Amino acid sequence: MNRFIGRVFKSVVEHNDSITFTEYNGNTLKMYHEQECCENVSISQITGDLSDLVDSPILDAFENTNSGNTEDGHQTWTFYKFRTRKGYVDITWYGESNGYYSESVYILGE
Repeated sequence: MNRFIGRVFKSVVEHNDSITFTEYNGNTLKMYHEQECCENVSISQITGDLSDLVDSPILDAFENTNSGNTEDGHQTWTFYKFRTRKGYVDITWYGESNGYYSESVYILGE
């Protein structure tokens, strides 16, 4: 999550269970999950306004996970918390699978 600190984004857009962070120089970070056969991972909630992550340096960025077994397999909640001078944005991802597949959220880009 350190790669977010200090960056200033031109846009932050949610689309089809992914979020793309685009800097003014064209660099992007994409938060997503590559779906496989027997699992489902998606954005379950965004608290705050994604526009608070635009035109203001990211001051803090944290990731936290919570997971456990269920009767039918496994589930994972992944929480992302971002802070700028404009405010906080929390992004919650929820994943469930038969226990064999990953429920991880990936961040692509530099």
